Amino acid sequence: MPLLKRLQESKDVDQIFISDGVTLSPEKEVEGLIASLPINFLKANWKCKNKLIFVGSIGAVVRLIAPLVRSKENDPAILVMDSKATNVITLLGGHKQGGEKLASELAAGLEAKVICTSDSFTQKRIPLDCFGEGWGWKRGGEDLEWRKLMIRQSKEQKNIIFQSKGSQLWQELKGCSNFSFLEKKQPHSFENINLYIGQENPTICSWHPLSIIIGIGCERNTDEKLIQRAIYDSFSESGLSLNSISGLATIDKKNDEIGLLNFSKKNDWPIYYFSATELSKVNVPSPSNVVLSEMGTASVSEAAAILLGGHKGKLIQEKKIYYAKEDECGAVTIALVELSNPFAPHKGEMHLVGSGPGDLKMLTSDSRQALARSAVWIGYGPYLNYLESIRSHDQVRIDSELTFEKDRCQYALDLAKEGVKVALISSGDSGIYGMAGLALELWLNQRVDSRPLFQVHPGISSFQMAAAKLGAPLMNDFCSISLSDILTPWDQIEERIKGAAIGDFVLAIFNPRSTKRKWQLNKTIDLLLKFRKPSTPVAIARQLGRPGESIELHNLETLPFDQVDMLTILVIGNSKSVIQNNKFLTPRGYFSN
Repeated sequence: MPLLKRLQESKDVDQIFISDGVTLSPEKEVEGLIASLPINFLKANWKCKNKLIFVGSIGAVVRLIAPLVRSKENDPAILVMDSKATNVITLLGGHKQGGEKLASELAAGLEAKVICTSDSFTQKRIPLDCFGEGWGWKRGGEDLEWRKLMIRQSKEQKNIIFQSKGSQLWQELKGCSNFSFLEKKQPHSFENINLYIGQENPTICSWHPLSIIIGIGCERNTDEKLIQRAIYDSFSESGLSLNSISGLATIDKKNDEIGLLNFSKKNDWPIYYFSATELSKVNVPSPSNVVLSEMGTASVSEAAAILLGGHKGKLIQEKKIYYAKEDECGAVTIALVELSNPFAPHKGEMHLVGSGPGDLKMLTSDSRQALARSAVWIGYGPYLNYLESIRSHDQVRIDSELTFEKDRCQYALDLAKEGVKVALISSGDSGIYGMAGLALELWLNQRVDSRPLFQVHPGISSFQMAAAKLGAPLMNDFCSISLSDILTPWDQIEERIKGAAIGDFVLAIFNPRSTKRKWQLNKTIDLLLKFRKPSTPVAIARQLGRPGESIELHNLETLPFDQVDMLTILVIGNSKSVIQNNKFLTPRGYFSN
């Protein structure tokens, strides 16, 4: 029951079922718990897109599900866990249904071990039949063809791949060494290709990055059936896959069009709305005075598609009008724009991860789960090195230089807007002098409907680890101050130091001294000595959680400046702080009460 509660609270599951007849004491009750006969529950939930997690014996689970097992195309993902969350086992639906990925995420969050016996997992191959999910792509092709592809891969036969759309970062992974990547192919020809990645609609195995925008206009009360026919016919005539649809673009006056809204929801295609004023500024090949008089803009479908596509979009189908047949109602106008890069912010995720000071033991389970979920890791090289041992063979690593923070954040955001699940990694806590602030500023600058998921995962900051190693220096009010004046003027930093000194705060000093920036630390100590005794304790904590870790205790008067660098954090006590038995203590005042 504690495990079930934990899974529910972490939102890894949304419903919990127990066998009928099991009675629970009040303290073990779980909100929303549903008692059900297992076989009735299973029949009702045996759907290919579902993921079912069983807690208990593998043998019992096998016997329970055996009557319902049909095929890998129709069965749900089945995971089995023991009650102590020691192991997470993928039993069914490891690839197409996402079982392996979910198992990895759960194991990371629970600090459990993943047990999986698939060829791609054990041999560290790229799982071609499911890897595209992490990049925001949709899968196409017949199940039988996918089965043949994966058999070829397991036999180590060379698979020929052609990719015309979407990020190609994954091609640099070691697991791709046995693939042959075509530079180009004959137009509309898929001969001798085993896997296609692009927007066309072949019969072979394919992944489709979301790179086609549908501009749409319609008469009031146009029915869903006509909208579907118009879109399907447009794509069929263009030889494009419906799985390549990024979204629908139209005028904001259509935000209550029932047929359009229902069709969008059924297909998981977001609708992007623009005002008549915005649309009227777009140059289009087929303006209409009739549309102008009705809508206040000479174009809806073409203008909306072009506007959403931006400078990276190309109009590949001018507006085409579809009129209602006998069993339909209304009229629809369709225009298509092709994007050079996919656009799928509704699928993308941007995870801001704090890796902790360096030791993997200091990495939070929440951060581990976010890392396991992400297809791409981006960060400063040395920080990524600390995490390298837990990076999976199918996760891309992108190293960045120390002073390219804005470029790093923008790159992560651009990938997430393409639909990619991205981890942007800082050391310590990403919200404390890390990437979270800059990344959030860039994210907020996007249109609301163009923002991918943005989530900050807390980490353990170096000042927290320093405090733990020292004893209890932060037991009363404290603050942190960075001495780097690259982004903050020194005058402002100096005022903050004075304020902290006057307020008798314990200080955690970040970025205290670099090879080019030495005088700031001297100035800081001089300022503090105006308000604090020379004997005030100061700790020099360097390379915490990393090889070469060292901690020294000094005071304001004896601080050795030449031992302080950018890999150091200083903890400076307040008027009550003391050092006793080599421990740093700032009393909370319990004994004085």
